[in-house]
Amino acid sequence: MKSLRQFLMICFSSFLLVGLSVATAQIPSEASAYKRQLRQQSHHIWGLEAPVSTFAAQIHQESGWHANARSRVGALGLSQFMPSTANWISEIYPDLATNAPTNPVWAMRALVRYDRFLYDRVTAVNQCERMAFALSAYNGGLGWVNKRKARSTDPLICLGKTCDINPGIAPANQRENTTYPRRILLRHEPMYVKAGWGKGSCK
Repeated sequence: MKSLRQFLMICFSSFLLVGLSVATAQIPSEASAYKRQLRQQSHHIWGLEAPVSTFAAQIHQESGWHANARSRVGALGLSQFMPSTANWISEIYPDLATNAPTNPVWAMRALVRYDRFLYDRVTAVNQCERMAFALSAYNGGLGWVNKRKARSTDPLICLGKTCDINPGIAPANQRENTTYPRRILLRHEPMYVKAGWGKGSCK
């Protein structure tokens, strides 16, 4: 009986800690400097119905709003573009020709443009799932998204379905790619919607 009581106490304490971490999650102070510019870039490329809170949540996930962020694999800036992706997108879009991933304005515009490019190339049952596929492609590549869709019994649903399928990548990469759209759309996006950044994809 005593061991059961101790077990329940541990479980309850863990529950409280998890709840506390979610409740105290907040938008980094650095984000406020970019709010207006992100809205402008989003509306310019996606129109007035742009899911600004989705893009804010994505930058939150990618760099924590640190313009000089550099990952261990060489991704740069607010949007964590790899050099090869930055080179590609700077050749496709004249307004990104400067290829400056550590410049915040360039990084935000590139993220919004790349998301639009990917969003236009996936299909889903609704906007939330379609953006989830686009985000999965941003993180792991459009080719892997297409391979997952080809193997799926629910190819129009990403979250909890198609995006959980491993198309042949390393387990660690699969875990990251599966959780990436979930963290953005289900954890971070509601926080930005509530703070008045604009609409999201799933709310």
